[in-house]
Amino acid sequence: MPVITCIQDLKQLHHRRVPRMFRDYVESGSYTEQTFRDNSADFALIRLRQRVARDLSDRRLSGRMLGGEVTIPLALSPVGSTGMQVADGEIKAARAAARFGVPFTLSTMSIASIEDVHAASPDPFWFQLYVMNDGDFVEALIERARAAGCSALVVTLDLQVLGQRHKDLKNGLSAPPRLTLPNILNMMAKPRWSTGMLGTKRRSFGNIIGHAKGVNNLADLNAWVNEQFDLTLDWAKVARLRDLWGGKLVLKGILEPEDARRAVDLGADAIVVSNHGGRQLDGALSTIRALPAIHRAVGGEVEIWLDSGIRSGQDVLKARALGADAVMIGRAFQYGLGALGEAGVTRALEIIRAEMDITLALCGLRDIGDFGRDNVLVPEDFEGRWASVPTSVPTRAAARS
Repeated sequence: MPVITCIQDLKQLHHRRVPRMFRDYVESGSYTEQTFRDNSADFALIRLRQRVARDLSDRRLSGRMLGGEVTIPLALSPVGSTGMQVADGEIKAARAAARFGVPFTLSTMSIASIEDVHAASPDPFWFQLYVMNDGDFVEALIERARAAGCSALVVTLDLQVLGQRHKDLKNGLSAPPRLTLPNILNMMAKPRWSTGMLGTKRRSFGNIIGHAKGVNNLADLNAWVNEQFDLTLDWAKVARLRDLWGGKLVLKGILEPEDARRAVDLGADAIVVSNHGGRQLDGALSTIRALPAIHRAVGGEVEIWLDSGIRSGQDVLKARALGADAVMIGRAFQYGLGALGEAGVTRALEIIRAEMDITLALCGLRDIGDFGRDNVLVPEDFEGRWASVPTSVPTRAAARS
C-alpha cells in the first residue's frame, strides 16, 4: 500500500481501482472543461502570508454549519452515482463523515436510497433535491427525507438542463454499466471494484427505481430522467419547496450577487457558491473568483459555502479568506472512496484537516475564525476583467420584483 500524503495520492489510487466510465464521471467537466480546470487553478493564484513569533498553542479548527457543531467547516457535497465508485459508496461516505464530525449530503441520483443510508448511518444527513416535473415524486422525496430524519434540504438550482460531458457520452455512462465487451474487459481489470459490486444489491438509482411512476428498471429510468428536469423552475417554485420542507434550506448553484440576494430574501439558511464542479456552464467563473462579489452582497445575512475546486486544507482557508463560512467537497472525497472505501473518505478528511492546521499555524494564527483577507495576497485583477460586479447591491425590494 502506498503512503497517502495528499488528495493527489488518493486520486492516483482511485484512477487505478475504479472502472474508466466511473473514474471519468468524477473527472469530467462540460464541453472544453475550462471551468472545471479553472476551479482548481484559480486557488493557486492566491498566496498565503507567513507570520512568525506567535503563540501557536491550542489551535482551533471547529466551526458551525446550519447551527450544528462541525470538526472543520466542511461538508461532503451531493455526488450522483457515489455507489458506483465503490460498492455501497453512499453508506460508506456517510459513516465516515459522521465519525469525523462533518455533514454528509445524499444526492437525489444516489445508488443507495434515502432509507438505506438512514438505516446504516449513525447521524442525520442532508438530502439534495433535483426539481423534477413529476410533482408527486418530488413531494414524496421530501417526505421520505423528512421521515429519515434528514436535517437539511439542499436544492440544486443549476441543473434544469444537463451540461454535455463528452467523456460520459463516449463511455456510455450508466448504472449499472452496460455489459459491452469494452466495459466487461475494463471491469475485469478492476477486481477489487468488481468483487465489491458482486456483493451488493445496490447497483442502480435507489431513490428513483420503484418509486417514480412507471420506473421499474434501467430502461424505464433512462427515458424518465431525460424528460424530468424542470425547465420551469423559478423562485416561486423554490419558495413552494421551502414551505413544503419547512426545515433548514440550502440553495446550491449560486454564482451571481443578484441570485444570492434572491436566495436570502426567500429565506435560505445557506447558499452554496457553486458551478456544479465545472460540469454545467462551461466558461462560467470559477467559484473562488465569484465568491468575493457574493460575499459583498449578502455576507453576514446568510451562511455562504463554496464548492468546486477544493483539493486541500489550504484551499479551505483561502475560501474562508475571500468570504466563505464553510466549504463542500465532492471530488476530493470521491477519490478517497474509490481508492480505499470508507477508510479513504476518512483519510481525505484527515489530510484536509492536517493541512488546515499546519497552514493556520504558519500564518501565525490559532483560531480558524481569525483567518481572513489579511492573511492572503490576491492578484489585483482577480475579479478584474471577468467580473461584472454591480456598483451597488440590489435592494431587497428590487430583488423581489
